[in-house]
Amino acid sequence: MPFAQIYLVEGRSEEQKRAVIEKVTQALVEAVGAPKENVRVWIQDVPKTNWGIAGQTAKDLGR
Repeated sequence: MPFAQIYLVEGRSEEQKRAVIEKVTQALVEAVGAPKENVRVWIQDVPKTNWGIAGQTAKDLGR
């Protein structure tokens, strides 16, 4: 059973997350031949204060 774990900076809409789940699922079906029903995708929203870029938080960088 393929399991994809994806970390995103918070702020994506439910529609965007749905699209990620659909596209990642399809990519795994095509890449490894797994049945769609066996693919699992987990999206973890990370607070902007917990995401570092070049020594600063994403929040401090205005992202």
